[in-house]
Amino acid sequence: MREIVFDTETTGLDPLSENGPDRLVEIGCVELMGLERTGRELHLYLNPERSVPDEVVRVHGLTRDFLKNHPRFADLVEQFLSFIGDAPLVAHNASFDQSFINAELVRSGRDAMQASRFVDTLTIARKRFPGASCSLDALAKRFQLDRYGFDLASRKGPGGHGALVDARILAEVYLQLRGGREQRLAFDDFAPAAS
Repeated sequence: MREIVFDTETTGLDPLSENGPDRLVEIGCVELMGLERTGRELHLYLNPERSVPDEVVRVHGLTRDFLKNHPRFADLVEQFLSFIGDAPLVAHNASFDQSFINAELVRSGRDAMQASRFVDTLTIARKRFPGASCSLDALAKRFQLDRYGFDLASRKGPGGHGALVDARILAEVYLQLRGGREQRLAFDDFAPAAS
């Protein structure tokens, strides 16, 4: 089954604010096929057509000066929709990302996506680890993603979050939450030996 793991970076928390809505500034998508990364990715920087508060810049490092030279979401909506196709969309705290994607789609004259299309890894993690921290950082640490080459320490500094980097980390977390590595290892243990 084809799935798209994705993350967004934004100018703030409210895509529908009447006092100037917050906007997307970055989208990162990672394609999975049967819980395996295919190597296909989509990475977009977006001109939010508004200021980017300093406290948000400290999170993702994307300034208004950098973003003003990039296309608007409306200019790239076809590229985004073509990449995701009709695949389920996997995100951590999916309602947040869904609200921003849908706000941008509607501004671009498109239909909003139904909530049923989104898979929320935060919900999955909370069911699997009740009472434990289920932030993306906590899950990455729990699953020891540094042993797979992820530089988890760099996420703690200013500008340490990026949509594509976070989508790659989330793809591995999702695989772990779904038992992907264990399933493959168990299957390999019982695979017939080559003769």
